[in-house]
Amino acid sequence: MSEFVIKMPDVGEGVAEAELVEWHVKAGDPVREDMVIAAVMTDKATVEIPSPVAGTVVWLAAEVGEKIAVRAPLMRIETSAGATPSAPAAADKPSPPPEPKTPPAPAPKKIAETPAATTPSTPSQEPAERPVASPAVRLFARERGVDLRQVKGSGPANRVLREDVERWLARGPQSPSVPSGNAQKTATEEIKLTGLRRRIAEKMSLSTSRIPHITYVEEVDMTALEELRATMNRDRKEEQPKLTVLPFIMRAIVKAVAEQPTLNATFDDEAGVLTRHGAVNIGMATQTPAGLVVAVVKHVEARGIWDCAAEMSRLADAARGGTATRDELSGSTITVSSLGALGGIASTPVINHPEVAIIGINKIAIRPIWDGSQFIPRKMMNLSSSFDHRIVDGWDAATFIQRIRVLLETPALIFMEG
Repeated sequence: MSEFVIKMPDVGEGVAEAELVEWHVKAGDPVREDMVIAAVMTDKATVEIPSPVAGTVVWLAAEVGEKIAVRAPLMRIETSAGATPSAPAAADKPSPPPEPKTPPAPAPKKIAETPAATTPSTPSQEPAERPVASPAVRLFARERGVDLRQVKGSGPANRVLREDVERWLARGPQSPSVPSGNAQKTATEEIKLTGLRRRIAEKMSLSTSRIPHITYVEEVDMTALEELRATMNRDRKEEQPKLTVLPFIMRAIVKAVAEQPTLNATFDDEAGVLTRHGAVNIGMATQTPAGLVVAVVKHVEARGIWDCAAEMSRLADAARGGTATRDELSGSTITVSSLGALGGIASTPVINHPEVAIIGINKIAIRPIWDGSQFIPRKMMNLSSSFDHRIVDGWDAATFIQRIRVLLETPALIFMEG
């Protein structure tokens, strides 16, 4: 027998270290060749690491949430004769063993391009039988109490997909009933923030600590636009996506920033440099099973309503399925945030640093509006938008939103050239 050291592979993108977000095995577990043993996260990518050899795990280098340098020891595996042995195993995270000569590990399998990775899951009791699934699917299943070993995978190599879990939930057993009564509960649970949740926390801390926000709320009469949208959806071609209000708002933003280019900008506050962008790359704050990510619709200034809708749908599916690429999740110049029917009447959206503006969309509701002689029902929606007050004065913020309001209330203007 001998020991084989698996090192942290170079996951590309110029990174020197990666965060460990999931172990698929534990000490004492058997490992097959090419079996996924861990998932790590760079700034934008979740990467699965396979084992280049078969054997038994004798040592793990780190705990979930810790960072590991590229080419540093990640795991030691006891193998049959044939692999160059490393230093003897030790317990409780010993000093890294001498680097043995080992054949190069197979290239890491990039499984999801996200701003971050997912929360780790607990290794199963029999990892040799652990089903293959992405971290996002494992989180989706764990949050719903689904044991993935009970779910038949329909993906390549029997990989369990989100759709497989949803089908299992649709026909599977019901969750145990909750005991009645009002007994006191004294238990507490500490949850370490890792992966995407930690990245979100870091991003929000950065935005709120470095950007002085000013939030401006305005109501918009969406009645005419909603009538137009209903007509366009009724007459749309089979291959065209169903329109929401977002493509119209995106096109309104394009027209508004043409008049106020400072709103379509990023600010390097360390260098003191504001960069105005000709391209209008609109970030969409998208809720996924793993957390909030921002997918980016590039060059909205060159897209029509239907094109915007199709690209939005494609990117949302990719983000929720964990397949969005690094390029699809970066490069935004201004962001739109919408909670749809849950949008409430007002909100205070946090700017996506280093941008200088974010447009928050609240829900549409029928409200009585005075027309000068009587109250009439109108479909109203609030825009709750935040701006970097170092760059955008209150007057400029109000002018920008008022221009968007006029465009949405008279939707024919959205389609006019110039």
